[in-house]
Amino acid sequence: MSHESLSPDYVRRIAKLSRLSLTDEQVAQYGARMSAVLGYMNRLRELNLEGVEPMANVGGTTNRFDEDVPGPTLSNDALMKIAPDTMPPFVKVPKVLGEGGGA
Repeated sequence: MSHESLSPDYVRRIAKLSRLSLTDEQVAQYGARMSAVLGYMNRLRELNLEGVEPMANVGGTTNRFDEDVPGPTLSNDALMKIAPDTMPPFVKVPKVLGEGGGA
């Protein structure tokens, strides 16, 4: 299976969109892994699937449709005590949209 390697700049762009901060070594590692996955996907595109029935899952199981009933909840006071950062009655979370932080 031959496939073209992804450029380090392309890998960094994907990492930024994924909110990941990668070292140069990780860029090389993940670039190789992503290239291998893309190569495998290209091989799958070459399969002749004429006459093959599509399937929703491999186990033959079906989804469960239980009633949407709330279970036990945590009191707001207890939540404020365990949350890393709060602005009662709210829990503060890091910004993730735009140029916000991330992993």
